[in-house]
Amino acid sequence: MSTVEGEARAVMIPIADGTEEIEAIAVADVLTRGGMKVTLASVGRKMQNIVTMSQGTKVQGDIAIEACIDLSFDLIMCPGGPGAQHLHDSAELITMLQKQKRQGRYYGGICAAPTVILLPHGLLDSGPATTYPSYESKMVGVDYRPNERVVVNGMCITSQGPGTAIEMGLKLVELLCSHEMAQSVAKALVVPVVETVDS
Repeated sequence: MSTVEGEARAVMIPIADGTEEIEAIAVADVLTRGGMKVTLASVGRKMQNIVTMSQGTKVQGDIAIEACIDLSFDLIMCPGGPGAQHLHDSAELITMLQKQKRQGRYYGGICAAPTVILLPHGLLDSGPATTYPSYESKMVGVDYRPNERVVVNGMCITSQGPGTAIEMGLKLVELLCSHEMAQSVAKALVVPVVETVDS
């Protein structure tokens, strides 16, 4: 999954039992509409890569996280929900996220993911970030932005929850593709484009 000129940008979204459906699927959908190749990677050695999401929806991943470790992605985006703890505990995923940061490629999280996954593994640094509102007290050592629905801090993008998933997806399309493509996708979805302040 290289990023040769002209090829679709490669994105991985890890999913596990308890992952928030809206955050995983809405972001995947928006990115796909933006022309990206999205891979749903199941975490937890699930039979046929099928996970049960936070509201009971069963989703089949494209591949197991173990098979992704040597692949290259332009973006790794972690959804939240109770399943964020499973993602936190995945050695393969954390290795990939740390490599993503070292190599200057995009990564991020939404809802509980910034607090449960990124922060404990040193992936938020001290810069601006946001998370699900009830996790505010855990955002120690971070420039927490409670009033910003999507926050871009260099190569790290964070967002607040299910209701901000489409906005996050559109911001990711803008970053990985173009502002024009993000506007085109937003128009097709009948979503007003919300300008995000990049830090």
